[in-house]
Amino acid sequence: MRSDVKHFQCEIKDRIATVRLDRPDRKNPLTFDSYAELRDWFRDLVYADDVDVVIFGSNGGNFSSGGDVHDIIGPLTRMNMKELLRFTRMTGDLVKAIVNCGKPVIAAVDGVCVGAGAIIAMASDLRLATAEAKTAFLFTRVGLAGCDMGACAILPRIIGQTRAAELLYTGRAMSAEEGERWGFYNRLVTGETLENEALKLARKIQAGPNFAHMMTKTMLAQEWAMSIEQAIEAEAQAQAICMQTGDFERAYNAFVAKERPVFEGD
Repeated sequence: MRSDVKHFQCEIKDRIATVRLDRPDRKNPLTFDSYAELRDWFRDLVYADDVDVVIFGSNGGNFSSGGDVHDIIGPLTRMNMKELLRFTRMTGDLVKAIVNCGKPVIAAVDGVCVGAGAIIAMASDLRLATAEAKTAFLFTRVGLAGCDMGACAILPRIIGQTRAAELLYTGRAMSAEEGERWGFYNRLVTGETLENEALKLARKIQAGPNFAHMMTKTMLAQEWAMSIEQAIEAEAQAQAICMQTGDFERAYNAFVAKERPVFEGD
């Protein structure tokens, strides 16, 4: 997987990729270029054999301030409908790429996490945050609907319909404590330990059966649109596939030998 990106930071070490937006002086806003490059990077991740887990980290005490006011919001006011739809589809494609990348994604959130930044955190599989994290889906604050980049579909599934409705209608910030209590954040950690805790969680996941993790992520996404009967059948097929992997046999052999299994992801 390539780490020579231009519009965000990327480091790959021990099969864990850490990405972060790289404009800390402006609280890490997104630009047209970073949107597109992140979309393409997560799309390529599906085919990457050298990455098992992704951490989407903070930078300089903040996660992301969302779309850049001068680089994105201003130009959008001068676009025609066709150009606007091209942009909104591209931003939605970033969410689809994160959801469908086949790798668990951990958001490590500190400070400002608003607009499209909050969406990236929402699209991640797991979320850690500091007490200083302030998360807001503030699209109504700029005269837009709260239904941006899948927010009306995904956020209610995480925190519930009425809580999501409040955040999406008002654009107010969700405190870190609320985020943890409502289930948006898995847990809160200190700013000093945020990166280490995210890395520790990533390593724990990475040490597991990574082909099976891919199947888990796939099922979590696909079963939103399935009936219970369809979901049970889909999971039966997914488990039958996983039962043909080397990791399944390794786990059995380790259990018989009373040893800890060492998974290899195949």
